[in-house]
Amino acid sequence: MQVAILMIHVVIAIALVVLILLQQGKGAEAGAAFGGGASQTVFGSRGSGNFLSRFTAILAAGFFVTSMALAYFATQAGQAPEAGIPDANLIEQQQNAPVLDDSDESSGSDAPVLDGSNESPDNAAPVLEESSE
Repeated sequence: MQVAILMIHVVIAIALVVLILLQQGKGAEAGAAFGGGASQTVFGSRGSGNFLSRFTAILAAGFFVTSMALAYFATQAGQAPEAGIPDANLIEQQQNAPVLDDSDESSGSDAPVLDGSNESPDNAAPVLEESSE
């Protein structure tokens, strides 16, 4: 149901954009007095103003209705967790969780420890010396 309303909402939005772009501005009637009104014969002798404005109003009402329906479905879909104080069970789980302590190095780890870190490594990159020729 929600997907169908969303599809209708998108179609109405595209149709609204097209209809608004098709309409002429308020100053367009002045050009018709000088012979520029021949393009309005497609919509009749009165022009496209009445038809397009009425159809735009119908689509705008449909857009409003589908927006409200989608908002209703969004609120009913899932209640988001409330921001603020978390649940007492969650706090108790976090307090009882085990903590890793890496501060004690002699904890019986089986990992090898490198000794003699001050020695130069055997695989060091060779240093090129400049010759004095």
